[in-house]
Amino acid sequence: MQALVPGRIWAIALLIFAAFGCFAHTYAAESSRVEETAAIVVGEREIPSIVRARMERTVAAIAAERMEGRVITTVSALEEAEIIGTVFDRLLVGYTVTGVDVRPAQRTEVIIHLAPWADTIQGVHVQMAVEGMPAAVEEIVRADLAGVSTVFSDALVGLPLAATDWATGALKRSLNAYMDEHLPEFRADYDIDVDQTAQVRLTVYPRLPVVRIVDLSMRSDTIPNVTLLTQRRAMETAANRLVGVPVAFVARHCSVFEQQLADSLDGAGGLRRLHLTSQVTITPGERMAVMSRTDTMRYRLRLTGWLDIGRTSENRGWDRRDLHVRLHAGQMLSARDELYAETDAAPEDVRFDWRVGYARELFPHFTGDLRYDLRDDRLSVAGSYALHPRWLVRYEQWTDTGAWEWELRYKMHDFLSVAALADGHDRWLRLIGNF
Repeated sequence: MQALVPGRIWAIALLIFAAFGCFAHTYAAESSRVEETAAIVVGEREIPSIVRARMERTVAAIAAERMEGRVITTVSALEEAEIIGTVFDRLLVGYTVTGVDVRPAQRTEVIIHLAPWADTIQGVHVQMAVEGMPAAVEEIVRADLAGVSTVFSDALVGLPLAATDWATGALKRSLNAYMDEHLPEFRADYDIDVDQTAQVRLTVYPRLPVVRIVDLSMRSDTIPNVTLLTQRRAMETAANRLVGVPVAFVARHCSVFEQQLADSLDGAGGLRRLHLTSQVTITPGERMAVMSRTDTMRYRLRLTGWLDIGRTSENRGWDRRDLHVRLHAGQMLSARDELYAETDAAPEDVRFDWRVGYARELFPHFTGDLRYDLRDDRLSVAGSYALHPRWLVRYEQWTDTGAWEWELRYKMHDFLSVAALADGHDRWLRLIGNF
C-alpha cells in the first residue's frame, strides 16, 4: 500500500504538467501578434517584374496598416481579404482584383489575383537620340547603351495600355540604374507613345564637366617636326571634336579616342609615304592635353640648328662659325643599324660640309658612330650614352689628328636642348634647336 502512494503522486504531477503545457500553448497562440506582412501579386497574364514589385509593396503597406501588431486570433481572413481587395482595386488602373487570400500568422501573407482590363503592350521600339555629340562619340555612346531596350521591355511588355502610370516611377529608377552602370557620364529622358507596340523616344545628353579646350602638341624623333605642321590643322579639327564631351567619358574610352586620332594622322597622304606610325596620348580634363608622337622605323630625318656661346679658342683652324644648321638623313638597315648622310651649313658662308656615317646601338642606350668627312677627308669615331630621357653624354675623336670632344647635353623640351662641350683647347656652351 505504501508503494502505491509515490506512484499516484507522480501520476498527478504528470497530469498537472500536461495541463499546464496545453494552457501555456493555448495562451501563447492567443497572445501571438502579427509582426510582418508580405504580399504576392499573381496575374492572369505575366505582369512586368518592376510593376509587380511596386504592386506588392503597395499591398504589403495596406496589409501592414490593417494587421501589424494585432493578435493573430483576432484577424478575420475573410474580412481583411475583402477590405484589402477593395482598397487596392480603387488604386489600380488597367487591372481588376479577382481574388484575395489572407493567411494570418506572425508573418502574414496576402495573395492577390489580378486580371488585365483589355489589350496589353506586346512589344517596345526604342528610338534613341544623343544630343550634341559628334558621330564618332555617338557611335560609342550607342554601343554602351546597346541593351537599354531591355529596361523598357522588362517594364512595359505585358502591361495593360491603361496601366503605364504604374510603371513610371519604377521605370525611371531602372533606367537611372542602367545608366549609372553602363553610361554614368550621361543623363537620359524618355517619352512613351502607348500602343500594342510602345514607341519610346530616348534622349541622352552629357553631364558636366565636359571638355572645353584642347591643347595639341605634335612631336617626332625621326622626322623634322616642321613636317608635321602640314597635318596640324587636320589634327586640331579631329581633336576639337571632343570639345563638349564629358571628361569622365573621354577618360573611360581614352584608348579608343587615342587610336582614332593616331589612325587619322597616319592615314594622311603626305605622311603615309614615309611609313609613319603615330602614338597619341590624351590627358582628360576640361582643358585637355593631346600629345602625338609620329615616327618611322625605316628612316631618320632630322633638322637641327645650334649656336655656340663662349667659344674663343684660336685653335679652331678655318672653323670659326658659331651658328650651324644640320640636316641628317638616314636609312635604318635594321632596328639597331643606321646608314646616314649629313650636311652642315652656316649663315656666314655658302660652304656645305658633307659626311657619311654608320651608327649601331651596341648596348641599351649606348650608340657607336663611325663618320667620314668628305670635305676634309678624315674619319672620326663617336659614342653616345643616354643617361636619362633628358640627359645624354657624347664623346668623339678624330683619327687623323687625335683631337677629341666631350659633350653633356640636357633636353629642356622637345624643341630645345642646352649642352656643355669641351675639347683639348676650349670649353663652351651650345644651344641646340630641333626643328
